[in-house]
Amino acid sequence: MQLPVIDNTWTLFLDRDGVINEEIHHGYVLHWNMFHFTEGAPQALGMLARRFTRIVVVTNQRCIGKGLLTTEGLQDIHQRMQQAILPSGGRIDRIYHCPDLDAHSPCRKPQPGMALQAQHDFPEINFSRSIMVGNTGSDMQFGKQLGMYTVFIPSTQPHLLFPHPLQDARYDSLLHFAKAIQ
Repeated sequence: MQLPVIDNTWTLFLDRDGVINEEIHHGYVLHWNMFHFTEGAPQALGMLARRFTRIVVVTNQRCIGKGLLTTEGLQDIHQRMQQAILPSGGRIDRIYHCPDLDAHSPCRKPQPGMALQAQHDFPEINFSRSIMVGNTGSDMQFGKQLGMYTVFIPSTQPHLLFPHPLQDARYDSLLHFAKAIQ
């Protein structure tokens, strides 16, 4: 797998569930006690913070649209997540979430809404100098349609074969990816 040469102009887009934290199959992370980092994720985020100018999380959070979690509850989880990665030198510059139930919502991956919002907030973001790391086909579609380099983590869909036209690279975890680009 040939990784791009990353300099200080690159942006990293990360999915959350199944990449940063363990995904709850057929369920949702509804409070901090349910949030568990994937193995090595805090360390990986520290390593990635040294390589990327911007780190952005883009996460579909249908649980809000279903009334299972409030926006404030999600913000609490994200604030605690960000606090937990600080000792490893990790950082996340912004977290975008889509609460919508409609699969065709402009903000719901694979639609580009969250990436376009990130680019609006950080005009220096160039999608051709961005990497999308995710664990679903919709994450890979999201990245590809914007011209990003895509990295697949097979945490919840290990059956997706590689090579695959939507995947530029595949690593077992966020930590394996972080080590590969050092």
